[in-house]
Amino acid sequence: MMVTLTVPQIRSTHNCPPMKVLLLPVNLLLAALFFVFAWFQHNDIDPEIYSKPSFGNPTLDSVLWFLFYAVIGLAFLFLIKRRLPFWYFLLAIPACLLEMFLSGPGLWENLFGDKPFTMTGQSMSGTDPRVELTREFFGAVIALAGVLFQFWQNKKLHAKR
Repeated sequence: MMVTLTVPQIRSTHNCPPMKVLLLPVNLLLAALFFVFAWFQHNDIDPEIYSKPSFGNPTLDSVLWFLFYAVIGLAFLFLIKRRLPFWYFLLAIPACLLEMFLSGPGLWENLFGDKPFTMTGQSMSGTDPRVELTREFFGAVIALAGVLFQFWQNKKLHAKR
């Protein structure tokens, strides 16, 4: 009786248990980070702190930003065990791009306008609309990077065979 031993070949990361184990702390860290981002949105409820909100209502704008970040954080937790539905990406990616489009003019004005570039203004409460829009733009860029990383994980690690 002859026994042949072969080395298993790993051709991709599809359902690769070591990769899932390595990404567990990354997903937990990114979920926590997006929850912190969501928590910071409570500052935007105060109209004295937040001038020129996107929808003219600082409370509504703050709630929408809170949900925006919290949903992305929850998706990182969800990805630990399950696959995200495709509709999530159909909503999340355009939401990030839309926010970048809406806040982009503030970043442009901050970069190339008459006043010098700043991310803080007089303090961390940006009373200058350029500051708030610049922060929103970069927040949307970070969110888009997070969603694209989720898309990669969803495709690679939770692929259906």
